[in-house]
Amino acid sequence: MSTTDSGPARSGAPRTGTFTCVRCGLTVTRLDPDDRVRNHCPSCLHSRHVTDHVEGGASDCRSRMSPIAIAVLRDGAWMVIHRCTRCDELTSNPVSPDDNHLILMRMAVRPLAQPPFPLEVFGEV
Repeated sequence: MSTTDSGPARSGAPRTGTFTCVRCGLTVTRLDPDDRVRNHCPSCLHSRHVTDHVEGGASDCRSRMSPIAIAVLRDGAWMVIHRCTRCDELTSNPVSPDDNHLILMRMAVRPLAQPPFPLEVFGEV
């Protein structure tokens, strides 16, 4: 994740830099439209494995994190579930307002479109 910081480096102002998506190459602002820090590309939803959630702190892995699923919290908030392409670590990150809605919906309906059992079973019920 290459970064470019905009604004003074030593001031108390929040860092509003950018990073380049590891999959599609899009230049992404670190803050989403709601001014929350984001860690994934709003276009393809991929990110880079930079945090070790098991050990805490930074990760040396630095591989691509692929979006694999959607989780919905009790309060209704959607989370993108990512899996590292190298070490298989799973993470969850909040959905941003400008995330690709088509990819989000594809992931959300995938379990219904591809169930682990034949759909013909429902015809017999």
